Amino acid sequence: MCRALGRPLSLLLCLLLGAGARADELPEYRVKAAFLYNFMVFTEWPDNAAPDMTLCIVGDDPFGAAIDGLAGKRVADKPISIERVAADAALSRCRVVFITASAIDGLDGLLAGLGDQAVLTVADSAGAMQRGVQLNMRLTHSKVTFEANLDAARRHRLQLSSKLLRLATEVQR
Repeated sequence: MCRALGRPLSLLLCLLLGAGARADELPEYRVKAAFLYNFMVFTEWPDNAAPDMTLCIVGDDPFGAAIDGLAGKRVADKPISIERVAADAALSRCRVVFITASAIDGLDGLLAGLGDQAVLTVADSAGAMQRGVQLNMRLTHSKVTFEANLDAARRHRLQLSSKLLRLATEVQR
């Protein structure tokens, strides 16, 4: 079944539905790195978005080398670059911001600092979606799942694919 689908969607579906999404079989943040890539693929940015696809990891990096495999891949014909930044860093160059658990206390200020820029925000902390993060990954019964905040995506002029939203465990409209 997984090979019959398009490559990015296939990867996401296989991770969500198959054993690959189980954190006890693959390292949790290796799975979450794959989710991040698919979140980028299944998000539509406005035409005036930056020419690159910079993924900024804010706070202490939980991914390690697992995220480095995304560097150089392309999303919407734009190369992905990875930057690890401090919680108080300027994020104007970032197209995707992953807020780590170590930086989640500063979430409100971080989101306010982004304004309405076309930036996809992702976290993996309880309550992050309700506080304004667009996509929040969760570990439930050793399986990585995610929830989506459509209102937050719209405020940032982003469109989350219906294919992606069908896989979310919760969608806040």
